[in-house]
Amino acid sequence: MEFSVNQIAGMIGGQVEGDGERLVDNLGKIEEGKPKTISFLSNDKYENYIYQSDAAAIIVKSKFTPKKTIKPALIKVEDPYSAFTQLLEEYSKILSYAKSGVESPAFIGEKCSVGENIYRGAFSYIGNNVKIGNNVKIYPQAHIGDNVEIGDNTIIYQGVKIYADCKIGINCNIQAGAIIGSDGFGFAPQADGTYKTIPQLGNVILEDNVSIGANTTIDCATLGSTIIRKGAKIDNLVQIAHNVEIGENTVVASQAGISGSTKVGKNCVLAGQVGVVGHIEIADHTTVSAKSGVSKTIKKPNSIISGTHGFDHKQFLKANALYRKLPELHQQVQQLEKIVLNLPTEKKN
Repeated sequence: MEFSVNQIAGMIGGQVEGDGERLVDNLGKIEEGKPKTISFLSNDKYENYIYQSDAAAIIVKSKFTPKKTIKPALIKVEDPYSAFTQLLEEYSKILSYAKSGVESPAFIGEKCSVGENIYRGAFSYIGNNVKIGNNVKIYPQAHIGDNVEIGDNTIIYQGVKIYADCKIGINCNIQAGAIIGSDGFGFAPQADGTYKTIPQLGNVILEDNVSIGANTTIDCATLGSTIIRKGAKIDNLVQIAHNVEIGENTVVASQAGISGSTKVGKNCVLAGQVGVVGHIEIADHTTVSAKSGVSKTIKKPNSIISGTHGFDHKQFLKANALYRKLPELHQQVQQLEKIVLNLPTEKKN
């Protein structure tokens, strides 16, 4: 698939300097400079590559002026990195949405509603009473349970499992191996030391523009819904438990785990390997740094949370109480040090 430099400039709102009719058929790194590719220059330390490049075009800052003769056409924008990211998104959509039709074998149940321009990959399974919007892509070996709803332009990659009654919004992206709607970890301890399974009767709702990473698991609610609000981005290998709510535009990095019935606010950042206990709330715009543990409600927006410890609980509580007082203790030590240093010394006879 080929595009002219002028067409690409129109996609990203740039101004062309040079031959706008050159054709581009791929994206590339600026240091590679292959013919018919397009790249970007946002860091000045890579500028020398532009003078050696055979690329068709390079996206540059609007104020950039070459110091030597160059071969590529230039597309001038305010922010080359953002513009190239936008181009990557458009290119990815073209590749992802190019597929259409039904491969064989593929199964679809009774009383299903299917939109236009659908792709259903080989060995995909769609249950009964499923509603699928326009331009949805369901890749091979995906499983869609009964009564599931999937909005327009959503992509469901290989091996995704979506359990019955879940609802997926428009423009969602669910990567390979993700599981949406599996049973939550609900077990009631019994007097004899055994555990009794608590039926998990709810579902999962992914609102619009949600991204779910590979091999991530989102448990259905015990009752009601586990909800991932619009614009949220969940990385690979994340565990989200039953009845959790993730706020709008919140991002959760790999290997994080969020326990049941916790509510995470809008525009939060949970870094890698963060652990969150159940039944708490995390305020909007909170950042939790990598490997941190969140054990109580965070009420103040724009908080930054760091740190975790793992030793005997009683010792931890005592140490934590002292740890919180370290600034005061340090100040007291400094004051005592000044006093000691200023004490008069005894004169020897």
